[in-house]
Parts: sequence; C-alpha cells; structure tokens
Amino acid sequence: MEEGSEKQIDSTNEGGDANAETPPETAPAPVVSPTAEEPVCETKRKIDVLLKAVGDTPIMKTKKWTIEKTRSVQGLMDFIKKYLKMDAVEQIFIYVNQSFAPSPDQEVGTLYEH
Repeated sequence: MEEGSEKQIDSTNEGGDANAETPPETAPAPVVSPTAEEPVCETKRKIDVLLKAVGDTPIMKTKKWTIEKTRSVQGLMDFIKKYLKMDAVEQIFIYVNQSFAPSPDQEVGTLYEH
C-alpha cells in the first residue's frame, strides 16, 4: 500500500495524442452506469480506515488509510508493522472501535459492514 493519494488512470483518449490511431467509422462504446437498485456499498471496493495509536505505539503521520475490503486483519497488521519499521518479534494489537480485537483471518470489509 502506498502512502499518499490514490491515483486514478483515465483510459479514454480525448484528442490529446496526435499519434493515437483510431479505427475509422467505429461506433462509440455504450456508456455503462451503476443502476439505482445497486447499493453503494457493493460497488465500493475500498474503505477508509482510521488508525489511532494507543499507549507507547509510535504515531503514524497519516491516520486515515484507504484499503481494500478483501484485505484481512493480518494483512493490515503486517502493513502497519512494515510502515512503523517494527521488528518481527514485536507484537501489535488491533481493536475495532476500541472495544474488541478481531481475528487475524477476518476480512476488513466484513467488519466495516457490521
């Protein structure tokens, strides 16, 4: 996971490239938009997570992170340890809403939805 902002890649070519080849007489691709029946939470692949240091844990410069819903709690713990440059023998504990510790194999998206 990179620190900083998320980049979006726009694959459309809006006349900016003179070397781009376009086939003659092609019909424009149909525009696909999410339907009103589709819930927003299902179309969203990433969620925002707020990480707060407690006790003598080193403070992270960035507190809000955008991570994939499918990432496990163990994957999040590994990322935090790597970001804080912690030794492999050092332990880290994660709590949700300062109330309970999720299991390491739990997906972050499941915790977010409940």
